[in-house]
Amino acid sequence: MPPVLAYVPAPDADLLTDYDAHCTRLGLTSRNLRSAARTFLRCWPDPQQWAGEPLQTRLSASHTTRCFVTFLMLAGHLRPGYDYLICRKLSVFWRHMPPGLLAQDLARFLGAAEELGFTERTRSASASQVIGRLLIQTGRRLDALTNNDFDDLLAASAARRGADKPSRHYSSGAHTARQVMFHLGVFTDQPVNATSLLRQSFAQRMRDASPSLRGSFVAYLDRLTATHSRGTVAGTATRLNHFAAHLYAVDPTLTTLANLDRRRHIETYLTATAEATNSRTGAPIQASERRGRVLAVHCFLNDIAEWGWPEAPPRRLVFRSDIPKLPRALPRYLTPDLDRRLTQALQAWPDRLPADALLLQRATGLRIGELVELELDSVHEIPGQGAWLKVPLGKLNTERMVPLDDDTVALIDRIVAHRSLGRPLPHPRTARPTDYLFTHHGRRLTVDHIRDVLGRVTTDANLPHITPHQLRHTYATALVNAGVSLQSLMALLGHVSAEMSLRYGRLFDATVRTEYERALTAAKAHLGTLPTGPPQGRISLPIVDGDWKDAPAIKARLAGGFCIRAQVQGPCAYANICEHCPNFRTDTGYLPVLAAQRADTETLARDAEARGWTEEAERHRRLIARLDAHISQTQTG
Repeated sequence: MPPVLAYVPAPDADLLTDYDAHCTRLGLTSRNLRSAARTFLRCWPDPQQWAGEPLQTRLSASHTTRCFVTFLMLAGHLRPGYDYLICRKLSVFWRHMPPGLLAQDLARFLGAAEELGFTERTRSASASQVIGRLLIQTGRRLDALTNNDFDDLLAASAARRGADKPSRHYSSGAHTARQVMFHLGVFTDQPVNATSLLRQSFAQRMRDASPSLRGSFVAYLDRLTATHSRGTVAGTATRLNHFAAHLYAVDPTLTTLANLDRRRHIETYLTATAEATNSRTGAPIQASERRGRVLAVHCFLNDIAEWGWPEAPPRRLVFRSDIPKLPRALPRYLTPDLDRRLTQALQAWPDRLPADALLLQRATGLRIGELVELELDSVHEIPGQGAWLKVPLGKLNTERMVPLDDDTVALIDRIVAHRSLGRPLPHPRTARPTDYLFTHHGRRLTVDHIRDVLGRVTTDANLPHITPHQLRHTYATALVNAGVSLQSLMALLGHVSAEMSLRYGRLFDATVRTEYERALTAAKAHLGTLPTGPPQGRISLPIVDGDWKDAPAIKARLAGGFCIRAQVQGPCAYANICEHCPNFRTDTGYLPVLAAQRADTETLARDAEARGWTEEAERHRRLIARLDAHISQTQTG
């Protein structure tokens, strides 16, 4: 760390001579500037005396006087007070900056901010609005600034607004500056957003409880921190606060939990929970939230009874039958078409880091909490077994390894190229310095940021609402469709019980499908000979000029003919299935047939594109690629 020096001018410095040189350097030739400087020094021989004048007097200085004041501040001859610095815009800050220690410190700050990936506008604003003002007022070097200095500047901003909080402009700039100071090693602790819910005390979270009961709730939450994560306890606190608010509303005279009554307090709360609505949307709360609120009370009362707390109720008040049952919904996976469209939208999104994070989640099936906690060295190359991703401790407090293909490894390499540099960050569980894979401006990428980006991507691409967890469901569904075993699925998803993985098995049960096809075949056997003529009511499809390829329908070229279907009937699931089958074989005798089929398919692809049938055109393009492979393989074989 460089030595801490103060911006103190030499005692024999001739201010007027220095100011003349300053004006000459900037090309300021007005004689009024020198005259204003001489007048200023006659009134205040010691420039620092000017800082003791009332704020209104300091702000009322003329333009020529302000030019001299700016020189005095930037040259280290004047500390005008935070109240004055907050009110002055200092639009000439960078242009009037003289060479020296102040310029060196600001250049160092700007370089560090650029390393963290901040835009030129953001780092320039933070340097001039926050760091520059701090260096001017304290008279110290960059390495000597403290968090208290930042607090003083923000307090001056709040005082100017006549409010409890500083302006958003200064608050944001100070937060950015603190992050850069942490990166430079000046600050030992990473700045935390003061508005974060995790920063609220348990007493603040239980704000709706009666004063006589709040202590019991807070003591319980403090006890949970020994065995639960801070985020889990915070969620429990939010749900218990609903219960505490209900108790205060129905029985404000209740002074101890030992006097809780089943009918008066618990049953009325169960009813209120069933009728509760979302405070923002007004819609009924979800079934999972209703269950969570009741479970929180159930666990709270059971725990304090087991622990022998004197305020515990003497009898059991909440029973298993009181806990709402959740519907056994199937995993909400994305359909193949929606999955493809989302992938294309993410690949084209300009904000690469969160977009690539979502692509990695789709490729690996990670939970979003596991995703943001991936470390920089999480990819492991195993000789003979390829690349594997080490997934950190997550929701179920277990680690696992997930195999990676070449495309996913390339995606991770791209993420490494786009992540921002910065100091290793303290691990939330072990406090050890950790290099995380997803860092943005020297901070970990947050779950909320990823969710926000996904929402903007889906809106921009005109897609329905999608959650990050649906990408995990889609990953698991694809594995189930490919025939992965239950044990492998459990290992890949990090499930600790087979019941969790069996939810995906209910999506596409091979036994059910086999039984269905057996029964359908048996039913068809009883139908007898199928009629040769078209049945009544069949849709008539006109053929233009006798050419079936021009019909306004969904068409497919077959080896022995062609298929025409109305658009309302949708594409046939069996169209050209043989050409895509791995058992399909051909030889040189069939090359003319394949060539004719390819030519017709090319015509059909152009026809579908002209009609705006994107998916139909892509189906034809896939067939063309498959036919090209067969033709090439036959010719070279």
